[in-house]
Amino acid sequence: MEIKLLTIKEDILGANEAKARMNRERLNKYSIVAINIMSSPGAGKTSLIIQTINKLKPTTRIAVIEGDVASQVDAEKVHQQGVPIIQINIPGGCHLDANMIENALNDLPLEDLDLLLIENVGNLICPAEFDLGEHKKVILASTPEGDDKPDKYPLMFSEADVVLVTKCDLMPYMDFQFDNFFRGIARVNPAVGIFQVSCKTGEGIEQWFDWLLNQMKDSKAHPPP
Repeated sequence: MEIKLLTIKEDILGANEAKARMNRERLNKYSIVAINIMSSPGAGKTSLIIQTINKLKPTTRIAVIEGDVASQVDAEKVHQQGVPIIQINIPGGCHLDANMIENALNDLPLEDLDLLLIENVGNLICPAEFDLGEHKKVILASTPEGDDKPDKYPLMFSEADVVLVTKCDLMPYMDFQFDNFFRGIARVNPAVGIFQVSCKTGEGIEQWFDWLLNQMKDSKAHPPP
């Protein structure tokens, strides 16, 4: 009896891709830039989102989709910033998918948004395979995790539009070799942008803000057909 695991996987990913295209078209209709933020647990996704909201909120209409296995801990922190937020819990799951994002979009005021930040589930494997309909993928790698993550999880880093090395304020206490990290990135994604940031001290965070603003500016200057 033939085992068709590969076929099943292709069917799942194919259906997801179709839904992702619909999500992207829907976001484009409202000129919303969507950013899929991915990392292992504890790399600083929520801290980055809160910093981003505080910086851009005066001029940018922001919403957040928060993905997690359980609880609303991170969502409650983001909710305090006064922006629309949708929590998606996936008990036993390891990633968001395009169908989940479609359901979340149904409950967001799309006509009143400029930027959608999607905090994916903490995982450096599964999220890389599932297009959500986002416009850009951002990967966080924190200094306490070590400098070998691009070599251990090449697919994730090969998919990234930007890589943020977070918690750089801890560098004096960590055995994190930037040369090793850069070489690992160069092997899988040599053209990717890399920012070194600390949400605690503010180091490098302005580069991240500038990059986001440029994405929104470019989207308005060159809207998708």
